[in-house]
This record gives sequence, structure tokens and C-alpha cells, in this order.
Amino acid sequence: MKFFIDECLSPLLARRLNESGDHEAIHPLDLGRRGERDDEVVERCLREDRVIVTENARDFRALLRTVELHPGLIILPAIDREGTWRLLRKVIDFLADQGDPMKIMVNHVAEVDASESIRLNSMSKD
Repeated sequence: MKFFIDECLSPLLARRLNESGDHEAIHPLDLGRRGERDDEVVERCLREDRVIVTENARDFRALLRTVELHPGLIILPAIDREGTWRLLRKVIDFLADQGDPMKIMVNHVAEVDASESIRLNSMSKD
């Protein structure tokens, strides 16, 4: 899968995903793009076909609802770094169990809470 790890999350998530050899992930800190506006992040992710991973549910939901087609959004709870890593892997495994994760995530949001409950919902233009 291709991911954009939002700057509200640790850049370690992107590094770990890349080190797995199964995923490609970027983080603004590694690109010198900290402080980029959310609408610019969405434009980049649309161009590069990257699933956005964030704790910032409200803003990214609103922006993605304005486009016809998007690669998806994964929303994680605000918890410690290791917990975030564990939950992100859990979401990825959940998606893989259903088929091709990149296809499944198109126009969808996967949201996991601290109790490890995962919800996958359609999210397309209003």
C-alpha cells in the first residue's frame, strides 16, 4: 500500500512501513513539508494515490468528501507511538483479509478506536 502519514503522527510509522518492504510511506518531516495545509496534503495524495493516515478525522473527512475519487483515509486514535503502530498494522491486516487493500480503500474510511474496533465505511462526494 502507499501511505501518507500525517504530521500529527510519528515519522517512525512511515519508516517502519517502508522497512517492511510491503508498503511505501511518506511523512512530511522526511520531505521538508511540515506545516503543509490539509488541502495541499489531499491534492498530493490524490496525485500520488496515497491513503492518508491521521488522527485528524474531521478536517480530512470534510476535504475528501469534496472529490469524486480518493485513495482512502485511515483514522487512528490519539494514543502512544507503539499503540498507534500496532493499530495501523491491525487495520492493514483487516484490509488484506478482505482482498486488495488499495482497491478496498478507494472512497472509504477505515477508523480504528483504542479498543481495536475497526469500522470501514464508504466516503464519497456529498
